[in-house]
Formats: sequence, structure tokens, C-alpha cells
Amino acid sequence: MDFNYFLTSYLPTKEYGGERLYSDMVEQAVLADRLGFRSVSIPEHHLVNVLLVPSPLQLAVKIAALTSRVEIATAIVVLPIRDMRVFAGEVVQADILCKGRLTLGVGRGAFAYEVDRLGTPIAETRQKFDESFDVLCALLSREEVSWDGKYYRFDPITVMPRPVRPIPMMVAAMAPEAIYSAASRGLSVQTTPLQESHSVLLEQVDAFKRGKAAAGEKGRGSRLSLQRVAYAARDEADAKRCIALIHDYYKRFDNVFSGPGSVRNGLIEALPRKQTIEELTRNVLVCPPGELVDRLGAYEEAGIDEVILSGGFGQSQAEMLEMMHRFASDVAPHFARSGLTAVA
Repeated sequence: MDFNYFLTSYLPTKEYGGERLYSDMVEQAVLADRLGFRSVSIPEHHLVNVLLVPSPLQLAVKIAALTSRVEIATAIVVLPIRDMRVFAGEVVQADILCKGRLTLGVGRGAFAYEVDRLGTPIAETRQKFDESFDVLCALLSREEVSWDGKYYRFDPITVMPRPVRPIPMMVAAMAPEAIYSAASRGLSVQTTPLQESHSVLLEQVDAFKRGKAAAGEKGRGSRLSLQRVAYAARDEADAKRCIALIHDYYKRFDNVFSGPGSVRNGLIEALPRKQTIEELTRNVLVCPPGELVDRLGAYEEAGIDEVILSGGFGQSQAEMLEMMHRFASDVAPHFARSGLTAVA
């Protein structure tokens, strides 16, 4: 099982500032490269202060310039808010500048507040994503592509420059039926149970396995990457403190993911949550290293190819860097494929 470090990019206050936020994210990515994480993942969101990366390809190129080995994945680029005729060329350019270390994770978008204000109502994002994805794949794989669909109509064009390699792509999906659909087409999948239970996670894994089996030979190389809130705590007290931060974070995330989308001057309002702290504690991987090894072992047994670790929810930068070292030295060595090592 491989490990991928997710750059959570949470801006708790405006005073913290974008310059400091992205400096933190780059520093974490550079350390992930040194420690031997297989990859780092970059989110995309606009107009709000969670998962705040308006241009994931731009950040990917920056990280590639400062690292030597780590793969760089988008998790995820929101296709329905873009024009694929422009975006395809941006992807090719980014892959070239990343020297072939880019993995393009794509999806429909998750926040109605965001996509509505960018011109695509959330109710249309599934249909528009499906067509956008097909257009993107055609533009990246063929020359003189024309299109006559609902969202795209254009005469033959060729995206320049041409890709120097087939660019790895992953499709984001959460619902088991959507996961199965993507996997049955031979596609790699990014998914997450968010803060839900392990049983929800297992349903997602099962859907991928069934889809991959249905894909037959074309699914041979497809992979399942599963994102989970995870933090290698110093001790139980540290874990309890981090859980409180995560619970507070989800008061904002839930607001824009499934709630009313109450945002004031770019800051998501914290709303009461139905999920208790005790339920959250059971469902996420926030615990000392010994317990984390045991709990990740269940993920490996389930057949997950890669766990995307999301741990930054308001902790200090020093705490996050310390946690990454702790994960590399005390957790990763128990998983043969991880490749992580402790460094000074």
C-alpha cells in the first residue's frame, strides 16, 4: 500500500494570509519528497477558505521545481467550470514542466456555493463533467478533434503542444455506483468516505473491485486511491486536541458540502454538526502511531492501492512537519511498499 500526502490548504483566518498558506504547503510537499511519500495531492477550490488552491496545476509546477522524485496529483481539478479546449493545453504544459510526474485527478466539484457562482449549477455538474471528460480525453489523445454535444460544439482543432506521454488520469467519485461506473471503464479512481464510518469505506472499495473486474483487461492498471483524515499523534492527548480541531473544521466543510452554503467575505460560517466528536473519533485515523499502524492494516487488507493522508486542520506548521516525520519513522515502515524513511 502506498501513501500520498494531501496538502489540505486550510486558511482558518484571513490574517494568516495566502503567502504563508502556500509557503506551508510547498514546505510540506518538499518534506514529503524527502521522506519518500509516493505522491502529494493538491486540492482545488475557489471563493472559500477550505481546500483553497485556485490553480492546482500552477502549484504542481512549483512543487515539481523544488522536488526530485515525488509524484504530484490533483485531487481534484473541477472540469465543469473550465473550457477543455484551453485546459487540455494547460495540462500538457504542466506535465512537461513537472517532467512527467503529474497525475491528473478530475471531478465534477463538490460545493454548490462554488460551482453555482462560477456559472454551472450543481445539478448540471454530473452531465457537464461526463462530456467535459470525454472532450479532454479526445483532445489529449488525438489530433484534429471536432465535437457536437450539449456543452461543446467546435470544428476540428489540435491542442498544442502535443503530450510527450499518456498523462495518467484518475476520476473522483464517492457514491458506490459512480465508483463502479468509472472502474468498469478501466479508469483509476479517487474516493473518500470523508468522516463517515469504516463500513462506508468498505462499500466504496467493493464498488471499485467489482468495476475493475467488469473492466477485464482494460482495467488491469487501474488503481484505487482513498483519502482519509489521518494524523499520527504524539499521544492520546495530542489526538484528542486534533480531533477537536477537525470537528471544528467540519462545521465549515459540511456547510458548503451538504448544507446551506453560508459564506461571508470568503469565510465559511461554522454551523452546528449532527455528528458527535465521539463518532468522528471512531471514523477518522487520528491516534498515536501504534494504533494507526493497526488501523491502516485494515485498509491494506481491504486492497486499497493508495491511502491519501489528510491531516492539516488548523495545527501549526511545526506540528504538521513533526507529524510527517513521525509517520515516516513510526508508521510507514510497517507497510512494505510505502518506501518512506525517517530523515534528519
